[in-house]
Amino acid sequence: MLDPEADEARQEDVIARIRQIVEAAGGQLEAADSLGRQRLAYEILKRTEACRWVVTLTAPAAAVEEVDRMLRIHEDVLRHMIVRRTGRSTGPVEETVPVS
Repeated sequence: MLDPEADEARQEDVIARIRQIVEAAGGQLEAADSLGRQRLAYEILKRTEACRWVVTLTAPAAAVEEVDRMLRIHEDVLRHMIVRRTGRSTGPVEETVPVS
């Protein structure tokens, strides 16, 4: 989640920095999707809104650690979360669940 007061160019700079770190380590930035400005459930650093981004990447552990470090110290980043994907499917999971 990025600071809503940061203009679009500064938001793109954060994504470009992530791309640079990942590609320098031999990884790949697969997608960077802006979900737009959203109201927060609670205030973060006196902000009630944030610009939400979802970034999908494949990279070595060292690159992920560097991205995490960069996001922790960047002034335009309000919150971030890194999640490891267990499967390679990007679509919805379709499972048959028996009904008793």
